[in-house]
Amino acid sequence: MAHEKTIHEKLQELAGNLWWSWQPEVTNIFREIDPVRWSEVVHNPVVLLKEYPPEVLEKRASDAVLHTRINWAYRRLHEYLSAVDTWGSTHAGVLGQRPVAYFSAEFGLHESLPIYSGGLGVLAGDHLKSASDLGIPLVAIGLFYGQGYFQQHVDATGWQQETYSNQEIEKLPMERALTPQGHPVLVSVETRGGSIHARVWKVNVGRIPLYLLDTNVPENRDEDRLLTSRLYGGDVRTRIRQEIILGIGGVRALAAMGIQPGVIHMNEGHSAFAGLEMIRQRIAEDALSFDEALRETASTCVFTTHTPVPAGHDRFGADLIDEHVGPLGDGLGLHHDALMSLGRVEPQNQGEAFCMTVLAFKLCRRANAVSSLHGVVSRRMWANLWPWRSEEEIPIGHITNGIHVGTWLAAQMRIIYDRVLPLNWYLRTGEPEVWAPVESVSPGELWETHQALKSRLISYARGRLIKQARRRDEPEELVRIAANALDPRVLTIGFARRFAPYKRADLILKDLDMLAEMVGSSTHPVQFIFAGKSHPADELGKSLLQRVFRITQEEPFRGRVVFLEDYDINLGRHLVQGVDVWLNNPRRPLEASGTSGQKVVLNGCLNCSILDGWWAEAYDGSNGFAIGNGRTHVNQQVQDERDAKSVADVVRNEVIPLYYSRDRDDLPQDWIRRMKRAVRTLGWRFNADRMVMDYVSQNYVAAAGGLSSDMTVR
Repeated sequence: MAHEKTIHEKLQELAGNLWWSWQPEVTNIFREIDPVRWSEVVHNPVVLLKEYPPEVLEKRASDAVLHTRINWAYRRLHEYLSAVDTWGSTHAGVLGQRPVAYFSAEFGLHESLPIYSGGLGVLAGDHLKSASDLGIPLVAIGLFYGQGYFQQHVDATGWQQETYSNQEIEKLPMERALTPQGHPVLVSVETRGGSIHARVWKVNVGRIPLYLLDTNVPENRDEDRLLTSRLYGGDVRTRIRQEIILGIGGVRALAAMGIQPGVIHMNEGHSAFAGLEMIRQRIAEDALSFDEALRETASTCVFTTHTPVPAGHDRFGADLIDEHVGPLGDGLGLHHDALMSLGRVEPQNQGEAFCMTVLAFKLCRRANAVSSLHGVVSRRMWANLWPWRSEEEIPIGHITNGIHVGTWLAAQMRIIYDRVLPLNWYLRTGEPEVWAPVESVSPGELWETHQALKSRLISYARGRLIKQARRRDEPEELVRIAANALDPRVLTIGFARRFAPYKRADLILKDLDMLAEMVGSSTHPVQFIFAGKSHPADELGKSLLQRVFRITQEEPFRGRVVFLEDYDINLGRHLVQGVDVWLNNPRRPLEASGTSGQKVVLNGCLNCSILDGWWAEAYDGSNGFAIGNGRTHVNQQVQDERDAKSVADVVRNEVIPLYYSRDRDDLPQDWIRRMKRAVRTLGWRFNADRMVMDYVSQNYVAAAGGLSSDMTVR
């Protein structure tokens, strides 16, 4: 008779699959084992369980009456993993034997696995979770960053300081990936200066396996052991070495595990070398010519571009390409100039660097931007790759990004939705009719739930502000101000994103007299919460952050305008669930999509945004607020001044009056109506289930079937 697993064993199995992270009931089990320690270990159940021997855990489970809930969660996980009646089983059957291989340089799955920096990684993580929920046959490939992205601290002058710490693998939900014969996978990539080796880790994300390559192995030289230590760290030579490990090494890892992908999906240009390695394998195995192998491979490749800023695309000089990709070029039968031409818009231009985005376009037959407007920008940006076509005919489509509902939806809001939406609504989040019953929610209940989430955010923010003040050795008087910062009754506007200059974090701060008037109002006050990191090498971004921070330290803004350090998934979750308004004011049209604003929608928060990225196709006049009219001025300074005036006008003349217009029960009825409209009109469109279904129907199934698409680059 099979051995009945102990409570400890069941919890370990739950902790070993990140499925738990988007199941509030399971998350609560871990929290209730030890609420204080749960917070201290960054919500990492692997660490938590290591601190509880089986007999101690058994007693704790008995004391907290957790046995039934643990057994229920354990059964739920196994039912989920073994389900065959998924959306994917009906709509993505062709992928069953040859899955999609999804490549990305970062994955933002949970704060306890810090191998992400921001939006691109979180989008990739949400893609995997929805692919799992939908039952799409998909495997994912990334890199394991031993030190992750940096931890951010702001010093007394407001300047960002970066620190790194080593991740302990035994404290992460990872295991060694194995070959079909049961051996640990070890792959190598040849360069002119010798081979770089990488071991492979496996992370279970629901039904989806994520494979992470790690160069910290004894077979490597010291320099190469550190290669995957930091995300987006190091110089251009480090970057190309990371990208050959991701692309070439990733494809070789799949082969070593016996996985034959039917589709290669390159999420941004970082992984474009994967297509070249697939071509090499076809030449070696099927004796095809390079042109034949390119044609066959390209028909199975999908490319998603995320970057409308020219400087955001990786470019490498001829020497770096020869050193790192030359051996692969030899295997392809390509001389150096022919190899370089694959990454050039003008193949014969000897002065043009090798661009990873250009390579990706040339190696795929299906390419997409991540919002409708971004599609327009991308077609214009890359039109020279297809000089014989008009701009409208450039074969770059768009699939607008979405967010994973289970990850970003507050548990309190889910309780409301469970009651008013159709049964199993969370399995059908991409269907408009599912969200219509939101209109029937009692205004009082919706508002009180939102207020509870806002109070939780403010309590959390105060705790972080106290820690920040103490770490900077600020006087006790300032610590007391931090402990009482923000007010749950006051209109709260959140701004949290990467501090890149084009995102203009300081736009609302241009007129400090007006800002002082807004935050100091005795009847209709406003408060602001800022968060975000600047890339370590971005001096302009750091200066912008410093300006924001210094304003938070001045009167009359102290305690009413705050900056929270070390923006990560956990802080992001609190913010998108608790603010009243999400502010987004990039310089149009430089925001490809902007998924953070999508995360607030289902939590009852309203967007106030430039008509850029997703908001350009989402705003209908009554489901949030628009800054500007969607037009841009040729003079950047004029544009910034115009937008600064517009954001101030919108906040003062639309947002504030609507928020503070109350009925006799102190309910802002018109505001609540706008909350409901946002959920009903935006919830179904801007979620990751709809996004992944679009990828399946528009790209994956066709690519797996080898159907051609007229995207040839000559």
